[in-house]
Amino acid sequence: MSTPAHHGALHTAACTLFGTRYPIVQTGMGWVAGARLASATSAAGGLGIIASATLTYEQLAQAVQHVKERTDAPFGVNLRADAEDVDARVDLMVREGVRVASFALAPREDLIKRCKDNGLVVMPSIGARRHAEKVAGWGADAVIVQGGEGGGHTGAVPTTLLLPQVVDAVDIPVIAAGGFFDGRGLVAALAYGAAGIAMGTRFLLTKESTVPDAVKAFYLERAVTDTVVTKQVDGMPHRVLRTDLVERLERTGPITSLPRAIKNAFAFKRLSGTSWRAIVKEGLAMKRGGDYSWSQVVMAANTPMLLKAAMVDGRPDLGVMASGQAVGMIDDIPSVADLIERIVAEADKTLTRLAGGT
Repeated sequence: MSTPAHHGALHTAACTLFGTRYPIVQTGMGWVAGARLASATSAAGGLGIIASATLTYEQLAQAVQHVKERTDAPFGVNLRADAEDVDARVDLMVREGVRVASFALAPREDLIKRCKDNGLVVMPSIGARRHAEKVAGWGADAVIVQGGEGGGHTGAVPTTLLLPQVVDAVDIPVIAAGGFFDGRGLVAALAYGAAGIAMGTRFLLTKESTVPDAVKAFYLERAVTDTVVTKQVDGMPHRVLRTDLVERLERTGPITSLPRAIKNAFAFKRLSGTSWRAIVKEGLAMKRGGDYSWSQVVMAANTPMLLKAAMVDGRPDLGVMASGQAVGMIDDIPSVADLIERIVAEADKTLTRLAGGT
C-alpha cells in the first residue's frame, strides 16, 4: 500500500538525517522503550529508540535483534555516556547497523567523535542552551531539547522559551520535547524552527508499550496538574505523577532516604549487572558536575528501582512514574501506527488551515 502524500513542511532535516518518513521521535524511556515499542514506532515512520540504561549488554543485543526482525526501518539506541561498557555498546550498534545513538546526558567529545567516525548519528538530550552549544561544537548531529513540561529529569524553563533559544543558538536539527502529544504541537514546534518533536508519555500510553494495563489506566486518570517536580527520587529535579508514595517521599528526610537509596543501589546492581566501580564512578562524576551531597549521589540509585516497581511490576502504589504534564491531555491507548498517522493528519490539517485553506 502506498504512503499518502503529506504537506512538504512535514519532511524536515530530521527526516533526512534519521532516514524516517516523519519528524517524530519516541524517547528512550527506561523500562518502557524496549524492542516492541521501538520497532512499532520505526515501522510507522517515526524514529523508535531502545532505552539501554536498564539493560545489560546481552539484553541490548537481543533487543536490537528483535527490532531488526520486525522492521528494516532506521532506529536508535539511547546510551548512558558514563556506562562502564559504553564502547562495547557502540561497537554493537555499529556492527548491527543501528542508525542513531541518543544520550540522556551529554557524551564526551571523544565519544561523539567515535560514534560519528563509525557512521552513527549522534543526538544528545539537553535542557539548556549552553549545553546545546557545547555538544553542537563537539560535533553532535542533532539535539533533543526538553523543556520543563517534560517527564523524568527536567529543568525549570518551559519548552516555549527554551526551544527558540536553542534553535537560534545552533545550526543542527533541533528536536523539541516536553508537552507534545498531537499534530498541533508538531506544527507549533516547526514554527519555532524545530525539525521535529520527541514524545515520551504519549508513546508510553500506546498498545505496544509494555507498561502494565493497570499503570496505563492510572496515567489516563491524571490531569495536567497531577505531576510534581521532586528531588526526593534521586536528588535531582524529576517530574513524576503525584501519588501517595511521592507525597511520602517529599516528607522524607535524609535519615530515612539514605538507607532506602543504599538498599535500592544493591537491588539495581543485582538486576542490571552494573559494577560497584561504575556506580562509584557515576557518583564521582555527579559530585564534579554539580553541587550534590553524597546523600543525593547515593539517592540516584532510587530511580531505576522505583521506576521498575511501576513500569515492570505493575505497582503504582509502590513505584514512581515519570510523566510529562501532557499526561492530562491524553485520554486513549491507540496503536503506535494509529497515533503517528493521527498526529501527521492533524498536522496536515493545521498547516492547510494556516495557509488559508479549508
